[in-house]
Amino acid sequence: MSGMLIRGAAAIVTMDAERRELSGACLRIAGGVISEIGHGLVPAPGEEVLEAAGCVVTPGLINTHHHLYQTLTRAVPAGQDALLFGWLQTLYPIWARFTPEHMRVSAMTGLAELALSGCTLTSDHLYLYPNGARLEDTIEAAGEVGIRLLATRGAMSIGESDGGLPPDSLVERESAILEDCIRVVDAFHDPAPGAMIQVGIAPCSPFSVSRELMRDAALLARDKGVRLHTHLAENDEDIAYSLEKFGCRPGQYAEDLGWTGDDVWHAHCVKLDGAEIDLFARTRTGVAHCPCSNCRLGSGIAPVRAMRDAGVRVGLGVDGSASNDSSNLILEARQAMLLQRVARGADAMSVREALEIATRGGAEVLGRLHDLGSLEPGKRADIAIWDVSGIEAAGAWDPVGALLLAGPPRVRDLIVEGRRVVADGQMATLDLGRLIETQTRLARGLAESA
Repeated sequence: MSGMLIRGAAAIVTMDAERRELSGACLRIAGGVISEIGHGLVPAPGEEVLEAAGCVVTPGLINTHHHLYQTLTRAVPAGQDALLFGWLQTLYPIWARFTPEHMRVSAMTGLAELALSGCTLTSDHLYLYPNGARLEDTIEAAGEVGIRLLATRGAMSIGESDGGLPPDSLVERESAILEDCIRVVDAFHDPAPGAMIQVGIAPCSPFSVSRELMRDAALLARDKGVRLHTHLAENDEDIAYSLEKFGCRPGQYAEDLGWTGDDVWHAHCVKLDGAEIDLFARTRTGVAHCPCSNCRLGSGIAPVRAMRDAGVRVGLGVDGSASNDSSNLILEARQAMLLQRVARGADAMSVREALEIATRGGAEVLGRLHDLGSLEPGKRADIAIWDVSGIEAAGAWDPVGALLLAGPPRVRDLIVEGRRVVADGQMATLDLGRLIETQTRLARGLAESA
């Protein structure tokens, strides 16, 4: 793998332990790893040079929660104004018609969107497998796009006939779920530093699987050494369901079943109370904060300021593209900052803290801070280069502050493991026009058959 020198950046935001920001500095990549950061670095023979004058260089952004398959069901009219449970009941019958092609193309679309917004690692929560779909459909898509993926094997086992929300056609036998979890972990999970593909275990939510499956999934994940993920405390309906069915709040339910710890992260957590926040801080349980989706579904504003102050590990998630309906991670960081200010005042969250949550925070939540999340020699070369010399940031006094307060919303260059995935604002790994044509055809087919 040839080397690369990123030269003369307006600012390199390292997100290292001292949170250093270097003006006019350079960054060298060798063998997919950051080898050197400093001023006045000279290109080595054969080394590719990327000029970064007028640019801010950050660690690649990290997305801690997504449902990539949902890019085929954006802006569905019947779901546009629905709360969470009604929204799900609208979309489940559509998702039941998905094929492996739908899964793969929708995943490629969401992954490309993420890449263009500066994301180098994403998790994905795939919890339904209709018509022969498999986790491999998403894993193969990530390989084509070229960004890192933590693919979680989700599941639903309680259908409508048993009092659940999903149609019976989308639920699976719990024994089959556990067998397939073992299969995909053994086949695809890479525990090594620099891994491009990892696998986690992720029952969909406490209201779509049994208590027994939640417990068994936790035991299996610990046996296999992989991470655990689910939805938790997303809105008021979620809390009411937990109190009625389990006789306790979601945090207590999670703790009782082994769903707390530094190998666990929960999506949303909008309605955690003070005791649950303390529990998550004490056990080092992570949270995927999804501000745009929480706004879109009217779920509320997650207590991120309180979580961070208590020591809870927090990362960002764009959530599914049927509830966001976008996969732009830099705009998600902006929304996270703005919502905390709405809830707590203009000094509640700074630009730099929001960027920290989007980079270092996400790496910590996904168990990758040892090799990702900051720009330091020895860490993997996952880097986003943002051109702040354009109209969006014209007149900005602080180029780093301009990223979230002004723009741009799209990365100029994105480097993953030392390779350019986005070059000069365009996907370098995909024919984006062809992908959009295929995505449009599949979405139209779903709408016409609805």
